[in-house]
Amino acid sequence: MPDRPATDAPGIIQADWPAAPRVRAVTTLRTGGVSAAPFDSLNLGDHVTDNPGKVRTNRARLRAHLALPAEPLWLTQVHGTQVVNAAASMAGTQADGSFTRQAGVVCAVLTADCLPVFLCDRAATCVAVVHAGWRGLAAGVIEQGLAAMGAPAREVLAWLGPTIGPQAFEVGDDVRQAFVAENSAAHSAFRANAAGHFLADLYALARLRLAKAGVTSVHGGGYCTYGEGERFFSYRRDGVTGRMASLIWLQPEG
Repeated sequence: MPDRPATDAPGIIQADWPAAPRVRAVTTLRTGGVSAAPFDSLNLGDHVTDNPGKVRTNRARLRAHLALPAEPLWLTQVHGTQVVNAAASMAGTQADGSFTRQAGVVCAVLTADCLPVFLCDRAATCVAVVHAGWRGLAAGVIEQGLAAMGAPAREVLAWLGPTIGPQAFEVGDDVRQAFVAENSAAHSAFRANAAGHFLADLYALARLRLAKAGVTSVHGGGYCTYGEGERFFSYRRDGVTGRMASLIWLQPEG
């Protein structure tokens, strides 16, 4: 089957944070690609049974649209806490985040409800992005990203990309307990519902983890991948669906 015609450029959201100009950070939307339903249309995940050729086309379109300095490091994500050096890792490495101090190296994670967390230092010497589903968030993937960067927490900026919102993310008490056991303040990020479960606020939970680690400059939030079906893929909403990409890199000189 021929590629679906792409009618517009790949959709993106640029991180809105006070990072230095050479720090580039974007999250893709689901629009502007060639994949057919249910992966329509800018699916960037190669593990979701989409046509591999269409995924390659989508990735090539994104790279050209953003004028990326290199192919992103596409990871095999496992809902863990491993954060690798993107400049020294191969595509398919099992990890849930990457960092780099090298200009022209592109870090990336894929999401479809989980929270992408972007990190950089004020001096723009290091950047990172991590994939924070509730398991990785509770286990410390943000903290691992900060440790990998090696910058003082007071010098770190964070931007929270699109995730499933607090009105849509229903979880059991086991999830609530996983966070409250580590930090009692996390109880404020959960609201009981009529079904006897809880609605969890991943943005609030991430902000608590960042604050406890000493990061005070935190930006972003306010999106809902579940509720904004025209803009975002959502695994919780659709089951079989595509993946958005969150990319960060240091722009080379010139």
